[in-house]
Amino acid sequence: MLLSRSLSRIFPGRRRCIWLAAGCALLALYWFSLPATLFDKPLSTVIEDCEGRMLGARIAGDGQWRFPAAASVPEKYAQAVVLFEDKRFYRHWGIDPAALSRALLQNLRKGSIVSGGSTLTMQVIRMMQDHPPRHLLQKTKEAILATRLELRCSKEEILNLYAANAPFGGNVVGIGAASWRYFGREPEALSWAEAATLAVLPNAPALIHPGRNRTLLLNKRNRLLDKLHEAGCMSREDCSLAKDEALPDRPHPLPVDAPHLLDRIALSDKGNRIRTTLSQPLQQRVNEIVRHRAALYRGNYIHNMAVLVAEAESGDVLAYAGNAYHEEQTAGNRVDVIPAPRSTGSILKPFLYAAMLDHGELLPDMLVADVPIQIRDFAPKNFSRTCDGAVPAHRALERSLNVPAVRMLMTHGIEKFHLLLRNLGMTTLAHPAEHYGLSMILGGAEASLWDVTGMYATLSRTLKHYAENSGRYDPADLHGLNFYLNRSYRLRPSTPETHLEQTAPVEAAAIWQTFQALAEVSRPEEEANWKDFSSSRKVAWKTGTSFGYRDGWAIGVTPQYVVGVWVGNASGEGRPALTGVNCAAPVLFDVFARLPHGAWFAPPYDDMVRAVICHKSGHRASPICTETDTALIARSGLETAVCPYHTLIHLDREQKYRVTTECAGTDEMVHVSWFVLPPAQEWFYRSRNTGYKPLPPIHPDCVNTEAQQQMDLIYPQPNLTVVLPRQLDGSEGQAVFHAAHRRSSATIFWHIDNRFVGSTRTPHRIPVSPASGEHVLTLVDDRGNRFTGYFTVDEKEKRE
Repeated sequence: MLLSRSLSRIFPGRRRCIWLAAGCALLALYWFSLPATLFDKPLSTVIEDCEGRMLGARIAGDGQWRFPAAASVPEKYAQAVVLFEDKRFYRHWGIDPAALSRALLQNLRKGSIVSGGSTLTMQVIRMMQDHPPRHLLQKTKEAILATRLELRCSKEEILNLYAANAPFGGNVVGIGAASWRYFGREPEALSWAEAATLAVLPNAPALIHPGRNRTLLLNKRNRLLDKLHEAGCMSREDCSLAKDEALPDRPHPLPVDAPHLLDRIALSDKGNRIRTTLSQPLQQRVNEIVRHRAALYRGNYIHNMAVLVAEAESGDVLAYAGNAYHEEQTAGNRVDVIPAPRSTGSILKPFLYAAMLDHGELLPDMLVADVPIQIRDFAPKNFSRTCDGAVPAHRALERSLNVPAVRMLMTHGIEKFHLLLRNLGMTTLAHPAEHYGLSMILGGAEASLWDVTGMYATLSRTLKHYAENSGRYDPADLHGLNFYLNRSYRLRPSTPETHLEQTAPVEAAAIWQTFQALAEVSRPEEEANWKDFSSSRKVAWKTGTSFGYRDGWAIGVTPQYVVGVWVGNASGEGRPALTGVNCAAPVLFDVFARLPHGAWFAPPYDDMVRAVICHKSGHRASPICTETDTALIARSGLETAVCPYHTLIHLDREQKYRVTTECAGTDEMVHVSWFVLPPAQEWFYRSRNTGYKPLPPIHPDCVNTEAQQQMDLIYPQPNLTVVLPRQLDGSEGQAVFHAAHRRSSATIFWHIDNRFVGSTRTPHRIPVSPASGEHVLTLVDDRGNRFTGYFTVDEKEKRE
């Protein structure tokens, strides 16, 4: 004692320091008593359309329907829950002494706990702690923490915490989930009766179950409605009408408008409420189209379909139907096909056409060769299995001819086309250009509906902005599609070349001419006479069908919208008649019929020039072209070659025979410009173009000095490696060589390595079985004209 007094005299402020330190420690303990995150339970993933309407939700990881908290609490529910649970909520600081006193008296009178006297703030604390057992110490803790919560949050925030985490029976937590599960609508759309029902429910969540104390729940709700009337929140008439509303019978199913997009978003934004760019009314209409068409196609065992609708200018997705969805998980209907790589068929041909126009390699009416081609084992065929010999480029695109497309890609270059596709946003090109080869233009490279639809949108955006920006290109146009509202989520090309581009990947004039050609593509039967109706719209569109009838594509674009459709089987199974025209195109135009109309693209006149075009060849006219047209072409089109098919020939006075100075004087000659195609092209072309005039024969008195090539090989092409087939019994078969001659009456004599093989008259086909190695093929006609070519028969390929 003496020592303590002595120390107190020596250290008079020691006791005060101890008390101060203890007070600071208690204050710090109080201040940091609440965790930074009050509720860490897993949340449901919820997606909404651009106006906040719910499109779908996924249950939380713990099996509860617990939506992320909304920005605010609906007014009707807020008034009801405050009046029912804590009528002095806006006046106290977390603890209501009057309510606690009343509860204490009630509990003492009953001899058990019948009332807790908790405020809404205290109930938030209790929910945060996962509803621990009730006792005095726990109540004290809740009271202390409630005061701390009042210091951290506003009253509105506390009320929102309560509404978002209150139990509503079963596995339903929070006002958002409860409103949808019990009444099938958003919390903001609740009636007074529905808001009152949800206000009383957390007090006794088990009452919501059908057949269990329903009368008790109804009485509690109606008493609250009377209180709301007495408080002036609603009129007597409204109160009476609200009491007549029935209680919910069973939980409502949540909206399932965009289930595949929900799954896609849940991968990266699980447990969040995501506002998307989608429009719920359009999404529902697209879903109806998909369900209707899918039901028709199931008769042909075609089970899957995807549709993507976006604004062309912004790239914002308006409708996202990832598959033909139905409740039963069958036939791959839960697979989201939109981001899945699929064989493209012919859907990439417009990009090649536009690129060649842009590089000065093509004009819209220019003839391109349509004769059989084979490069080793790659032998593309047109869908019709026939060839036209030569066809205008825009017609080749409109008819989606495969052979001209391959020849065009050979001219343009695989590497350049590969780079263009990557710069436009094709993210699935994981290999270098040589890996895909020429088959890239016919489906040899896979792409997703997401990428391809975005690429068409980029062309539309570039063309539209060209006019709006006075011909200037904006690099910001080079982006893909987006389904997040107010968030930058653009699928941009990942190649470094993109960032070096100072000009558009394809100039406006080339895009406009491409869209003009695509607008003339023959539509499905029900749309065949679209030009006869003023209400019809112009759509640039293209279809594609993959090898084996596994994928049917249709992409359509206007200045306002881009629509992408894929039809097929997610398993990859092909089906007869599964083509883009038969299956995907009808869906495409069903969707466009439900979109608003708009004006067509304005021609980019500043990027175009007038040029004189040969009427027959589509090339820039040469001085000897007899029929010409004046047309607007891209400026780069001035770099194309002049017409190579018109040539001057010399005829006798009757214009029946060709003559030379050896058999006729110059005063006896008539000089005529003649349209002459190469022999192989002519052989096919003349059978489909009755107006084509072959060259007149040489006059019998003239020495046979043909200026034009008289023969050409259709198969094999020069320097081709020939593969000899095997018969069913394993013996070696024969290859059938095919040639074309200008004269239908000509005889061709075939020689291999100077050894006579045989002779042919039209059609010039001959079976041969040459030995392995390199060979020289010589053709001689009955007038001595000669053609020489080279080919190889590979020993390894013969064995295989």
